[in-house]
Amino acid sequence: MSAPVKLMIVDDEPHLRSSLTFWFKEEGYDVLSAGSGREALATLLREAPQILLVDIKMPGMDGLEVLRKVRETAPETTVIIMTAYASVETAIQALKDGAYDYIVKPFDPEAISRLVKKAAERYTLLSENRELKARLEAAEPALVTAGGGPMAKVLELVDQVAPTDTSVLVTGESGTGKELVARLIHARSPRRFGPLSVVNCGALSEGVLESELFGHEKGAFTGAVGRRRGKVELAHEGTLFLDEIGDVPPKVQVDLLRVLQEKQVVRVGGNQTIPVDFRLVTATHRDLEDEVAAGRFRQDFFFRIHVFAIELPSLRDRPADIPVLAQHFLARFASAMNRRIGGFSPGALAAMADYPWPGNVRELQNAIERAVVLCKGDTIEAAHFPFTTNGHAAAATSLTLASAEEAHIRKVLATMSFNVAQAARALEIDRVTLYNKMRKYGIDRP
Repeated sequence: MSAPVKLMIVDDEPHLRSSLTFWFKEEGYDVLSAGSGREALATLLREAPQILLVDIKMPGMDGLEVLRKVRETAPETTVIIMTAYASVETAIQALKDGAYDYIVKPFDPEAISRLVKKAAERYTLLSENRELKARLEAAEPALVTAGGGPMAKVLELVDQVAPTDTSVLVTGESGTGKELVARLIHARSPRRFGPLSVVNCGALSEGVLESELFGHEKGAFTGAVGRRRGKVELAHEGTLFLDEIGDVPPKVQVDLLRVLQEKQVVRVGGNQTIPVDFRLVTATHRDLEDEVAAGRFRQDFFFRIHVFAIELPSLRDRPADIPVLAQHFLARFASAMNRRIGGFSPGALAAMADYPWPGNVRELQNAIERAVVLCKGDTIEAAHFPFTTNGHAAAATSLTLASAEEAHIRKVLATMSFNVAQAARALEIDRVTLYNKMRKYGIDRP
């Protein structure tokens, strides 16, 4: 549950401060108060309220001066001006100085309640967008391309589909950055100012997943002590990202299909239909066509989510990107740990190039973080990696593993008469991954 919005009331009239404090506490806000501008600024630095209700006329430092100081010291804070001396000039000056809005005394409690609620929703939305932007700026290099290559095609597809409302299915092995692609699509879409609602479907049981997606009413089941809005409802006017969609049980697939078709949702244990408008992005490491053929995934639901597909390549299939990614992660972790490490030795670069990276970009990131911890000099060596003690050993081990993998894949394919779907099931990988490995080892159908 998110923390309540922190609101500070700044007015030299004790009775008004007391009344507003009681009113907004009843509304669920965390309320502070200050009797002067200077007290307000001191409290602002100490408590960091998100919204300020500031009287325009106070002895000493007036409301406009408080507003200007807040803009200098805490520009993300939302300021609403209260005034009993309404004039067009005062209002315009307050708005010019950065006030969110103003309200005239004496005011209707309902009117000021609506205004503060709008300000709180605006603050929450801006905070979420700032957080999303920061996460993307930190993580987007994981989608970097050294110049062309398979990841350049992925980014091209993202740019093509992001401005639309088309449903997108992102596929690829674990650790390739599927959630990052979903966040990138949202950030580059017209819905970027709306919420991004994320559900990891593979981590939840059927009952919990239903409640997570659709919400529930009080008493819907044991432990439902209050009403809860689901992630579908929370995604209204934004994007709903369902990770590991291949793990969704058939019953929940039916319910999701109905939501997508009717554009409305009913909470578990309720009967009220709630209109919803969202863009759907899904992701999976499974081959959903195989899942449909095996009867584990509904075909109608597959067609509904598989409008536009983006397949993420494994790190093995983008070798030119490995040193670029490694350097990015090195700079990030060295800075965080206050270490002066400039780069990688030739042996370390060779080890990274030869290693198969079964965990993809996520494994590379973890390996670089560990190497920064272990490194005592200014250069990362091959010995700092968890998969080898030196560069030559890494190459030899990698070659041995690769050779064994190729031989095993060839044997399974031959046994299955080169039926790729059957071979993928026997190897316990999806068909896309098997095709990638066949390309890697130059295995062609007879």
